[in-house]
Amino acid sequence: FIKQMRPHVAHVMFSLRGGRDGIRERVYRTVTGTPSDEVRAQARKEMDEALNSFDYRGEPLPETLELSSDTPVIDYFKQFPGLDASAKYNNDGFWALPTPVTSDITMAPDDVVIIDQDGYPPLRDFLKKAGVRHILLTGYATDMCFCKTTAGYENLSKDFNVFLVGDATLATFPANNTPKYATNAHISYAALNQLVTQVSWVKLDNSTSR
Repeated sequence: FIKQMRPHVAHVMFSLRGGRDGIRERVYRTVTGTPSDEVRAQARKEMDEALNSFDYRGEPLPETLELSSDTPVIDYFKQFPGLDASAKYNNDGFWALPTPVTSDITMAPDDVVIIDQDGYPPLRDFLKKAGVRHILLTGYATDMCFCKTTAGYENLSKDFNVFLVGDATLATFPANNTPKYATNAHISYAALNQLVTQVSWVKLDNSTSR
């Protein structure tokens, strides 16, 4: 879908978590500039070194839990919460790593990366300057980044005609062996205030502006 649309849209953009780290903004084009090929190559080496040298091992899972007779459920989740994004299991420094765009996606040199901590106004102004009116939004995760981040639909729908591509997004799915129910639930909820489309419904009309 991305490859198909790339020649026909103003920009293909990817949102990355975190802030500027001195590496990613030299690997990718951002809303504030485009690095040269030489700068990209050097920064790519630095990115690979940072990612490959990091120790991704956190602390082991607890072998035992101490549960009281009165509040065993409360005790359980205090000692072993279902979600823990701290350094305990990710290792210290994990969230400071220069997270790249996933290698599953083939990027073009002119594709633009959105640094989340830059905030929404620079992204909005960049899109407005390019004459963008319509946005096709895809990505992971439907229940978090897709809606809540700088490039999420809660921001973008304030200023642009946003269309959520329902079969090109995926929600987190705790306690399930498939994401389809969680994704459907979150897309359905979003449909209260957003328009939802799907890949096969997107048709090109060269007579209209972007």
